[in-house]
Amino acid sequence: MSKIKSILSALSFFALVLGTAHAQSFPEVKAFSSSKEAFADKELIAPAKLAQMLEEKGGSKIHIYNIGVVEDIKGAKNIGPSSEQEGLERFKKELSSLPKDAAIVYYCGCCPFDRCPNIRPAHKLVKSMGFTNARLLNLPVNVKTDWMDAGYPMKGAK
Repeated sequence: MSKIKSILSALSFFALVLGTAHAQSFPEVKAFSSSKEAFADKELIAPAKLAQMLEEKGGSKIHIYNIGVVEDIKGAKNIGPSSEQEGLERFKKELSSLPKDAAIVYYCGCCPFDRCPNIRPAHKLVKSMGFTNARLLNLPVNVKTDWMDAGYPMKGAK
């Protein structure tokens, strides 16, 4: 068992070194080991908080966008993957009709934050458009684990 642990430890170290070297070779690519490194707390909204807002206000004042390929949470508009130009353009078009202080929540949840191809392009777009009340739904693992397994509302569910 200790031999397996030693091998796994060596492999983890090797992966860390390769990931860091890759990020240094390409400065535009950042290595993220956790959602805390990728996004400031003020840029995130906790699933429990959004679920509470949906329950209290019925979601009528919140604009929720699914910018990935996962199932829609209650009240979300499915934009499609923002890693593809078409999806990013759809998201931009949706946002362009909103005031800069609109309550906006966007999410993907296809995979962990550090590997998700959709959240960073969408996040960059939201910031570049100057929205002041936009938040990324904090789904560090995925939508199933961080939203559905907690029993939070899904579109079409009662």
